[in-house]
Amino acid sequence: MGSKASEPLLARPDGYPVTRMSIDDMLSGYAGDFGRWQLRHFLLTSAAWALEALHTMVMIFSDREPGRVCTGADCTSLDPCRPGSGWEWVGGPGSSIVAEWGLVCGEKYKVGLVQAVFFAGCMVGAGVFGHLSDSSLGRKGSLTVVCALNTIFGLLTSIAPSYWVYTLLRFLTGFSTGGVGLCAFVLATEPVGPSKRGAAGMSTFYFFSGGIAILAGIAYQFQSWRPLYVVTSLPSLLFFLAIIPFLSESPRWYLVRGKVNEAVNVMRDISRTNGKEIPHHYSLKLDDEDSEDKEAGQQQNKVSSGSILDVLRSRVTRVRLILSVAINLLCSIVYYGLSLNVVNLKTNLYASVLLNSLAEIPAYALTALLLDRFGRKPLAIGTMILSGVFCTIGLLVGVFGEMEVTRMVCGVVGIFGMAATYNLLFIYTAELFPTVVRNVALGCTAQACQLGAIVAPFVVVLGESVPFAVFGVSGILGGILVCYLPETMNQPLYDTMAGIEEGEREILK
Repeated sequence: MGSKASEPLLARPDGYPVTRMSIDDMLSGYAGDFGRWQLRHFLLTSAAWALEALHTMVMIFSDREPGRVCTGADCTSLDPCRPGSGWEWVGGPGSSIVAEWGLVCGEKYKVGLVQAVFFAGCMVGAGVFGHLSDSSLGRKGSLTVVCALNTIFGLLTSIAPSYWVYTLLRFLTGFSTGGVGLCAFVLATEPVGPSKRGAAGMSTFYFFSGGIAILAGIAYQFQSWRPLYVVTSLPSLLFFLAIIPFLSESPRWYLVRGKVNEAVNVMRDISRTNGKEIPHHYSLKLDDEDSEDKEAGQQQNKVSSGSILDVLRSRVTRVRLILSVAINLLCSIVYYGLSLNVVNLKTNLYASVLLNSLAEIPAYALTALLLDRFGRKPLAIGTMILSGVFCTIGLLVGVFGEMEVTRMVCGVVGIFGMAATYNLLFIYTAELFPTVVRNVALGCTAQACQLGAIVAPFVVVLGESVPFAVFGVSGILGGILVCYLPETMNQPLYDTMAGIEEGEREILK
């Protein structure tokens, strides 16, 4: 273990020298990369992804246009835009916001508008909570705030008296939802050792798909939109009261904020739960510290945090951020765009949403199996280009009516590939940036994803062929851009800007 530890820095009162090392080295050498502590922490924290799925995908059911049925002999047409009467909405006026507020004909644009406003809120919230979780609030504190806000805004949405109040509350819900997955992902994966971090990160997305599947069942039982919002908001309250108190703050956040004792205490708790032991004279250090030039008490008072300006000042992180934003934007357009075709299948909506969520699971499983075998970069390139190529094929065969089945298969393969990419990019992006700016960078890429989600519905309405053309170009272009990012498999997870720049120089030597 001598190669992992720094040289003795000072002497403790009991005579033992204090030896300091990085968190990754302590996890690999003494605490365990993924033991009982990490498993419990990971499962509890990742459950927040299901909450994000509930608050996001509830719009599929609450904003849908219900069917219409004739109610009398004077029913001449079920077209809501033609004069006449004698029909009513299936499920009554409370079945969805479309039925309650008459969002049809000239008012139909309002359905797309409120969905775009929700994702705009997510885009703002991802940036705000990305910064707060890296600075004063921390990962756990930010997750606590967003869960509380989601509960409040979700319950208020259920009693919205008008469309515009509903739209405002959906923006606010999006604002808080934008920070849920971001904070949960970082909090769940930062205490995991380097050998298991990739697989653990990929596994978080099973919870999102599981949340969508659960939502389909909930929506089937509660087919009126107001009770549906109540039921989908209560799990956030349960998470806030019953799970968050048992979560630990990230030791990495403690360390970069200068709270070394707290970070060491978390590491010792990890080692004890995992049945291991960290020598009592071992402590932690940031990866850019030169132990020969540090005084004993200096680390205790050091507070390190970063902002988007720090990311942009460094050439290494600036290039990575620009590429990551562009790639995540393109991926999101394809992923959300292909997903929106569920409402065009003219099948049972509840079964379609359930099957769509289950269809993504093989993509996650395959990527998780191959992640540490082939690396992040080759997988990201391969899955994006796979999706882009099949979307292009879907465009080319779209002119032949008898090949509609082939086109549908192309769309399924396209979403399979992009679902794998979408979730792989979360891990890849997290590993591209040091701890002090990791959530800031993830916030930026999450904003790009939300922008893609805003754009996707407008791409879909352009017609039958144009969307496949846009999705094909986006997938292939995204795969090409990934070629310019570095591989991060089995590389150190840096804590500071100086550390990542030094690591880059070592690679170039």
